[in-house]
Amino acid sequence: MKSILNLLQWISSRRLGALAAALAIVFLSGATRMESAPPALKYTLLTTFKGSMGAAPYGGLTLDTKGNLYGTTALGGTDYDGVVFKLSSTAKESLLYSFTDGIDGGFPYAGVVRDGAGNLYGTTANGGSNNDGVVFKVTSSGVESVLYSFTGGIDGEFPEGGVVRDPSGNLYGTAEAAGNFGYGVVFKVDTSNNETVLYSFTGGTDGASSYSGLIRDSLGNLYGTTKDGGNPNCAFPFGGCGVVFKVDTSGNETVLYAFQGGSDGAYPVASLIMDSSGNLYGSTSDGGDVSCNHPNGYGTIFKVDTSNNETVLYSFTGGTDGAYPLAGLVRDAVGNLYGTTYGGGKASCDSFQLGCGVVFKLNAAGHETVLHIFMGRTDGANPESPLVRDGSGNLYGTAGAGGTAGDGVVFKISN
Repeated sequence: MKSILNLLQWISSRRLGALAAALAIVFLSGATRMESAPPALKYTLLTTFKGSMGAAPYGGLTLDTKGNLYGTTALGGTDYDGVVFKLSSTAKESLLYSFTDGIDGGFPYAGVVRDGAGNLYGTTANGGSNNDGVVFKVTSSGVESVLYSFTGGIDGEFPEGGVVRDPSGNLYGTAEAAGNFGYGVVFKVDTSNNETVLYSFTGGTDGASSYSGLIRDSLGNLYGTTKDGGNPNCAFPFGGCGVVFKVDTSGNETVLYAFQGGSDGAYPVASLIMDSSGNLYGSTSDGGDVSCNHPNGYGTIFKVDTSNNETVLYSFTGGTDGAYPLAGLVRDAVGNLYGTTYGGGKASCDSFQLGCGVVFKLNAAGHETVLHIFMGRTDGANPESPLVRDGSGNLYGTAGAGGTAGDGVVFKISN
């Protein structure tokens, strides 16, 4: 098992791209297209994690029809190898399963998906029969079973992005490494727990190292991002700045957009969302406004249309508007986008030199509104998970640090 320190270093080096190099950059205040938060919005702390009940909730949440929330923490639990938890509509936390980093898996980085019977499905980045990660199921009563254990061969290793489920119960996801060429795979686990590699990344123009989960359209096509690969001549000298890709039902991959590492963004590590017209929306952790005080930029929110044209909807400045969006987005019926940033916000927060992150709203005209600025105290710090939105417009999310014990929080932002 990895030590906790090594695990955190492992996560940082694999997911955050140029973020680690930016920790010493001086904080920049203000954003050219930012608006102040509406006074009616309210931040509510729903729970704070404390070691044995979980720590470091890096994944997003799943909301059921009764208002219960489900998620994971990458650390904490009985063996400090991560947990699956439930948070009731009255904010009572229940530990559904605590991983051991044995054959059951360890360190679930992404959230879970839920079926009609209340079973939860997800991935762990470590553990399993070969210590290369697993796809798991946890029942509503807390019984865990491993559906597939990665070998680190052509089947892939280190599945960090979670899974998406089709109507027949098949699961789809990405593994960050291994495969035929060593740069990760897109996989399917069927209802008999057989794994099929749908596509193996070559590390070239097709992309490399997918940390994101997938989304699936009505025809069965899969869409995602890779952090690396793509354009070898991009502005970052690390083998490409990442791509947006599609894998069809026959396993054919199409690169929809390859990032250049400039104003268009670089290093997408989060999942995508799709609107009813088929346009895709996502975030890049770097790139964007390269004229700001960090020459690599502080990340973007982008759109890729059905003709594969990319539009930057917003570029973060690293100030009160936020910095380094590591999570995917959620979209409302009128086209507003909601998300989080890992850094930025208030420079004097208690956790991170560049600020402890924000929750933001981006309207269709590209104007950003900061809904909450994290202070790194009881309210949490450094969110890197997507938000979930209920039918009343309330937003729910996690912050991986902060809280009374420093182990992260679950929060709600309400109207």
